[in-house]
Amino acid sequence: MNFVDFISFSDPTLQKALLGSLFISICAALVGVFTYYQKKSLVGDAVAHSVFPGICMAFIISGTKNPIFLLLGAFIAGWLSIISFDFLLRDKRIKSDAALASVLSVFFGLGILLLNHIQNGGNANQIGLQHFLMGNVAAMSSQDVMTYGLISSFVSLVIILFFPVFKLISFNKDFAHSKGYKVKSIQFLFSSLIVICIAIGINAVGVILMAALLITPASSARWWSNKLERIAILAVLFSVISATIGAYISFSYARMPAGPWMVIILSVIALLSILFSYPKGVIYGMLRRRKAQEKMLVENVLKSFYHIEEREGEELISAVQLANTRSYDGAKLSLALRKLKKRSLVLVSGQNYQLSKEGRAEAKRIIRLHRLWELYLGSKLNFKKDHVHNDAEAIEHIITPEIEKQLIEELGEPEIGLHNDKIPLR
Repeated sequence: MNFVDFISFSDPTLQKALLGSLFISICAALVGVFTYYQKKSLVGDAVAHSVFPGICMAFIISGTKNPIFLLLGAFIAGWLSIISFDFLLRDKRIKSDAALASVLSVFFGLGILLLNHIQNGGNANQIGLQHFLMGNVAAMSSQDVMTYGLISSFVSLVIILFFPVFKLISFNKDFAHSKGYKVKSIQFLFSSLIVICIAIGINAVGVILMAALLITPASSARWWSNKLERIAILAVLFSVISATIGAYISFSYARMPAGPWMVIILSVIALLSILFSYPKGVIYGMLRRRKAQEKMLVENVLKSFYHIEEREGEELISAVQLANTRSYDGAKLSLALRKLKKRSLVLVSGQNYQLSKEGRAEAKRIIRLHRLWELYLGSKLNFKKDHVHNDAEAIEHIITPEIEKQLIEELGEPEIGLHNDKIPLR
């Protein structure tokens, strides 16, 4: 299928698959945001595996793959898994991860046994039931899509209506309780939403991959913002992108299931978010650290100029003299001098360098901050004189004008530093 045919939305099978995927993805993204912040990611994975025996039992009882019956069975099994998990946690000797693993393995194992029983039972309606393990978007019927659309709309509406309450409970249960909210009832409601979301989602990606559909959008969005509302919007956007691309790949290439591709696309989005998001991404972090290191290097070289002038009274200074003051690496010193020349803080005179008017003012500022901080540590915090230099070296590069003003007020416009050295004036 080419892209023009895809966006024309003309294929009835494509319509059902894409709509079903979108309904499930949006629902999972909204529920997943609070699942992520309430640290229930593994609970979601355990419930995803635990609903499978409920689906099989519902089929055994009803003899049909009616989505209403299957979802009801999945919901009951999901809630039984949560109750079992809470029951195991009452024993203080059992850790939460062990309880989750036990619930997941027992329920999923029971589901496999029931599936084998169904497959050996001769009921012709059981064909396709195994798709709940890995998901099969293309097998969705119009009834499935309608059912999932209604349930997804209901869950999404509840999330939107209770968004402030869920937000409060996710970050501070005690405060929510003090405000008069019935925390246990709200947590019961949210746990029910998780179970419902997982129950409708496994038809798209299966019980094995459902946790990825629930958690990955929220964890990806977290890299781009700190505001929960924006994170929820981004999570929905990422889910919609993954559902659309997954459906396109599935219908463009033979034997390409949409569910696993949805998870792969979400994983790619998560990786790109980790690397390139602003301001938390790895790449931006590396650039920020490099910029900070270069700033410290440049300012340290300016300090070296000032120290040589102060000690030896020379204004024309060679690179060798600069290198000897702090044992600078040759490449780093050259980089610092190039940056200082570019900013017109240093002038070149033959083989030597000297501070410009602006450069000398900047050097004085850095020295002043260094010696003010040393004096503050020594006189106000009673640090020993030989213990303050390294602290001042680290902090001088990040002292703001506001902090400098407070230091001067605390110290009373000092002129002499802790080591009897002159503190430059502004």
